[in-house]
Amino acid sequence: MLNHSFAREVSPFRRFDREEWSKLRADTPMTLTQADLDELTGLTDRVDLGEVEEIYLPLSRLLNLYVAATQELFLATNNFLHAHDRKVPYVIGMTGSVAVGKSTTARILRRLLSRWPNHPKVDLVTTDGFLMPNAALERDGLMSRKGFPESYDLPAILRFMSDIKAGKRHVQAPLYSHLSYDVLKGEHVTIDQPDILIVEGVNVLQTGRPPRDGRGIPNVSDFFDYSVYIDAEEKLLRQWYVDRFFSLRSGAFRNPKSYFHRYANISDAEALKLASHFWETINQVNLRENIIPTRPRASLVLRKGADHRVRNVFLRKL
Repeated sequence: MLNHSFAREVSPFRRFDREEWSKLRADTPMTLTQADLDELTGLTDRVDLGEVEEIYLPLSRLLNLYVAATQELFLATNNFLHAHDRKVPYVIGMTGSVAVGKSTTARILRRLLSRWPNHPKVDLVTTDGFLMPNAALERDGLMSRKGFPESYDLPAILRFMSDIKAGKRHVQAPLYSHLSYDVLKGEHVTIDQPDILIVEGVNVLQTGRPPRDGRGIPNVSDFFDYSVYIDAEEKLLRQWYVDRFFSLRSGAFRNPKSYFHRYANISDAEALKLASHFWETINQVNLRENIIPTRPRASLVLRKGADHRVRNVFLRKL
C-alpha cells in the first residue's frame, strides 16, 4: 500500500494555507461592500469581508486570468481555422456537500467576477431546476433519493450545457423552489451568452461508467472549463446541516406554503432526531457514494474549518 507521504509527493494539487493563498490577491481591488455580502450570504453561512479579501479575491483574480487566456486561445483557434465562430461562455462548475456553502460561494464569485472590466456578464444556474418533479420521483420510488444522480433529468442538463457551449442565445434552464421543494412548472431562467456561467450543484462532477465501445453519453463536467469543490470534514457538514434545519424550522418552515411546514412546531428534540435521520439516510449516503468521489476531479478545492472559514486551498497543477 502506498504511504501518505508518497501520495502527497505525487499529488496533482498544490496546497496553500490561508496566509499563502491570501497573498495571491496582489493588488486586486475589493469590490464588495458589507451590504453586498449581507445580500449574498446564505442562512447559516458565516462569510465576512475578511474571508472575501483573503480567499475569494485571490480566486477571482485567478479565474479572471484563466478566462482571459481562454478568450485569447479562442481567437487564436479561430484564426488558425479561418473561422468566425462566436465566443462561448467560460463555464465554472461549483460543487460540494449539502450545507457546505456552495450557493453562497457561487453568488460571491459571480458578483466579484462581474466587476472585472473584461467580462461584466456573469450568470449563475443551479442544477436543482433539473431535478425530476416530485410527482415523477414519487411515481418511480425515488423521493428518498432526491439529490442523488438518478433523481436528475440528465438529458435535459446535457442539452442545456451543449447549447451553452455551442454559443446559442436565449437558452432556458428550469427553476426550482426550495419553499415548495419542487421544480416550478413552466418557469425558467434564460441564459443569453454570458462571458462566464457558473453551474452549481451537488453532483456536477459526477461521471458515468466508461463505455466499452467509447461511445458513451458525455458528463456534465465535460462542458466545464474550470471546477471548484468546497470541502469540509463530514462531522462538520453534519452539524451545519442540523443547524440549517433548526434555522429553517423557525423561519421558512413556518410559511404554510412550505413543503416542510409540518415540522415548524415540533420540539427541539424531535427536530434534532429528524434532521439527524435526514442526514444519515439521505445526505450522508449521497456524500459518501457520489460527492466525495468527485473531489479529485476538481480544478480547485476549498477546505473549510469548523468556523466555516477556508483553511486550505488545493490548486490543480497545470
